[in-house]
Amino acid sequence: MSLFAPKPKIDHLLVVAAIGVAEKRTSGEIRVVIARHQATDPVAAARQQFERLGMTRTQHRNGVLIFLAPRSRTFAVIGDTAIHDKCGGEFWRELAAAMSGHFQRGDFTAGLLHGINRAGFLLAEHFPRTAGDQNELPDKIEETD
Repeated sequence: MSLFAPKPKIDHLLVVAAIGVAEKRTSGEIRVVIARHQATDPVAAARQQFERLGMTRTQHRNGVLIFLAPRSRTFAVIGDTAIHDKCGGEFWRELAAAMSGHFQRGDFTAGLLHGINRAGFLLAEHFPRTAGDQNELPDKIEETD
């Protein structure tokens, strides 16, 4: 069974709304990137997109990126340095495993929503929203070639 269908159907409006809801609880930033190209090393591709999107320039270094590459049937979830300092690697492995289950069933929207929601709760626990916090990055899905 492949991890992704050839053309995953993703409800962009639901995903963007979930990002907004998650970020209302935290100073953290969540982004989603869908690659049209193959990514044999999704973690390296995610890191490249993380840099390209300016996610290393957030005030608290607490951004999360969910990177999805349907053509190569791969994905990665990465976070900035402050998140790794507080959470370690186990959270990321558990999150990726739970998302993968949704993706394997072909429910890409549910997988993304699950990842965004869990990341939002983690960020809120360690980086709660405070007065004056601003949304530093756009709440939208990026698509890359």
